[in-house]
Amino acid sequence: MSFAAESSRIIPTELRDEISRSYLEYAMSVIVGRALPDARDGLKPVHRRILYAMHELGLTSDRPFRKCARVVGEVLGKYHPHGDSAVYDALVRMAQDFSMRHPLIDGHGNFGSIDNDPPAAMRYTECRLQALTTEALLQDIEQETVDFIDNFDGSHQEPLVLPARIPQLLLNGTSGIAVGMATNIPPHNLGELVDGLVALIHNPQISDRELMRYIPGPDFPTGGHILGQGGIEEAYTTGRGSMTLRAVATIETLEASGRQPREAIVVTQLPYQTNKAALMEKIAELVNEKKIEGIADLRDESDRDGIRVVIELKREAYPRVVLNNLYKQTPLQVNFGANMLAIVNGEPQLLTLKRSLEVFLSFREETIARRTRYALRRAEERDHLLQGLLVALANLDAVIQLIRSASDTTLARQQLMQTYGLSEAQADAILQMQLRRLTALEAEKIEREHADLQRQIANYRDILANRQRVLEIIEKEVTELKAKFATPRRSLIVQADAEISDTDLIANDKSVILVTQQGYIKRMPVDTFEAQSRDGRGRKGAEIKDDDAVEHFFSCNDHDCILFFSDRGLVYALPAYQIPSGSRQARGTPIVQLLPIPRSEKITSVIAVQEFSEDEYLVMLTRKGFIKKTALSAFSHIRANGLIAISLEEGDQLRWVRRTREEDTIILGSRQGMAIHFRASHDQLRPLGRATRGVKAMSLRPGDELVGMDILPAAIANRLAIPPKKETAETEDSNEAAAQSEGPWVLVITTNGYGKRVPVQQFRLQNRAGMGITATKFKAKSNEDQLAALRIVNAEDELMIVTSRGIIIRQKVMDISSQSRSATGVRLQRLDEEDVIVTAAVLPPGSIEVEED
Repeated sequence: MSFAAESSRIIPTELRDEISRSYLEYAMSVIVGRALPDARDGLKPVHRRILYAMHELGLTSDRPFRKCARVVGEVLGKYHPHGDSAVYDALVRMAQDFSMRHPLIDGHGNFGSIDNDPPAAMRYTECRLQALTTEALLQDIEQETVDFIDNFDGSHQEPLVLPARIPQLLLNGTSGIAVGMATNIPPHNLGELVDGLVALIHNPQISDRELMRYIPGPDFPTGGHILGQGGIEEAYTTGRGSMTLRAVATIETLEASGRQPREAIVVTQLPYQTNKAALMEKIAELVNEKKIEGIADLRDESDRDGIRVVIELKREAYPRVVLNNLYKQTPLQVNFGANMLAIVNGEPQLLTLKRSLEVFLSFREETIARRTRYALRRAEERDHLLQGLLVALANLDAVIQLIRSASDTTLARQQLMQTYGLSEAQADAILQMQLRRLTALEAEKIEREHADLQRQIANYRDILANRQRVLEIIEKEVTELKAKFATPRRSLIVQADAEISDTDLIANDKSVILVTQQGYIKRMPVDTFEAQSRDGRGRKGAEIKDDDAVEHFFSCNDHDCILFFSDRGLVYALPAYQIPSGSRQARGTPIVQLLPIPRSEKITSVIAVQEFSEDEYLVMLTRKGFIKKTALSAFSHIRANGLIAISLEEGDQLRWVRRTREEDTIILGSRQGMAIHFRASHDQLRPLGRATRGVKAMSLRPGDELVGMDILPAAIANRLAIPPKKETAETEDSNEAAAQSEGPWVLVITTNGYGKRVPVQQFRLQNRAGMGITATKFKAKSNEDQLAALRIVNAEDELMIVTSRGIIIRQKVMDISSQSRSATGVRLQRLDEEDVIVTAAVLPPGSIEVEED
């Protein structure tokens, strides 16, 4: 052949067009022929070929197992010319009960584990089909229910799709990555799928959301919990959605001889596709890196009865906090991204729940129609032969004579056809009829068979002409499969929790928070300070510089919201757990590193809030004696840079803030030992907005200033029936009568370390803005001793007293003497030279375990 002739076969083309065309052809071949399942039978080609090959080998559930190598060889040689590992991996997955909700293959031997252990080699393992596979996927495949095509070399025929009787696409789900697209369909419960399909048959207009009454969500083979239905609904209505899967974990108390009982987290079900061994490695890694605290031991007690992972906890650990951390940082909680993509009519389509059932239902209708047409044809063919036999029996003597007179079979056939108008098939049937069929009994059997076939033919034709009959057959078949193979749901759909927040990962411990005058803050466990007897030396609570002193000291829970009020009348918010924890010797962290406040601004009051109640208020008191009541709910949403809490006049500062209710009463104390007690009701103190100044609280003597404010709860005030106006003589308040009071008391502490409990009955109610009454008598005659703190206390309370040098002593309130207002009190703490009491914090009952010193 000349070069010119050869060159004439070259077809000029654009490289871009050729690459584009070739890539699209390759992509579609991967999408349709390898990676995505067919929406009709829910299978990829490799799975379909494996099941059909096993069907041809006769490996049904009632037959003996055969080596997997035999099956793999059959698939490779006839239908799937790819690597044997690809075929064996697909076969293994169809036999794993932790991978498929209803395994399609019954495996015998080591088929891997949930720990990602590999299966044994195919020469060791054996397999056969599950009963469900035979009855639900391969039944009627020989009845021309589906199309067959040539295999890769044209030597055999293979089915394009299996005649599935159930929506296998949803039953076991699938996953696959194609070119430019992927699929990830979760498995479902067989009984629920049947119920949904029946509902669709009865109501073709049913919506996806209405179908969710029958199919509430996926049902994973490993169980676990599905959090909420939001992601499920999104996946069912759009084809894509993300759902949160969580392991089933319980908190148990483990008891063993020779040691104290311990709490443990026991995991019994894992999220779908979670590797148990990798999970345990992850937990161990996080424990070693101290990213998860409180775990003492980790062991796997799983056996053939199920999964059991035991996470033993330390004695001081909080099980729920540890479990929340495990959910947050390990595969004990994962997201399953549903992408319901499958092949429909040769093209990839994103399917909703209803659409996937509609595709299956349409395919099933076609399958039953083809099966019925096949059965009708076979029945008509058989009846055609019977009709010929009946003609022969009706003319038996003449037919026998005709056959005997014929010289050969061909002539006999022709004469029968011509004489009685028979077809060639009927004539052959007469010639092949055995003599025993000529008896009266055999003739009667032929008559009955003919009548029966006539009824069958009428029935088949009615089915083909009536779609409702087809739907009834589908409903009957799937209902029978449900009765035989359905199992209870494994995955529970539970109420969706809010996303695990930081507070869920932190124990809600009791803590004390210390703030110094120079703006250092730290958080300490409340049991850092064990209880001591009165008149002790105390224990150092902070490493305070000579020019610094403790300003605020209070107890709270680590989940509380801490409100910081500054001298400029602004309020800032910070969760308690975000305040750095420190030891007793630590100085603390500068507040300016935690809050956006300038160094010139000073925090003057701190409030711990668990819940922003609608019927609570904050009472604010300024240095110049202005008081204001504002609803607590007004501070529920505080910007990062703070909010205005109170408007101040020139030269004034916000000093004290307390929580109160309208029914409570307020008591104020001044530096010179005066106190005023009035109601927090709206007639005495009406509620004001944030950006207001307030009203006058107390009339002060020259040189005096306010030193503190506290709240007496309404329930206690009403029970005590405090005398309203007339003041009794101080001499009438004897120490003996005061000691017999049942409380509560006004705790009065002076800067020189003296204190006492005064029954609140001795502080009569007055109107706001009065001068007040005497609260204590000072030990020293000069100004060296002044009032340091005035607090409301109860018998169960404990007290933490803080000095300017950071020395803290903790003692029981009942260790302090109960005396009258005119008494000087008893020594509460021995002070070093130039050290004074600056404040006192009250610990509510039940906040700590007391250890006697």
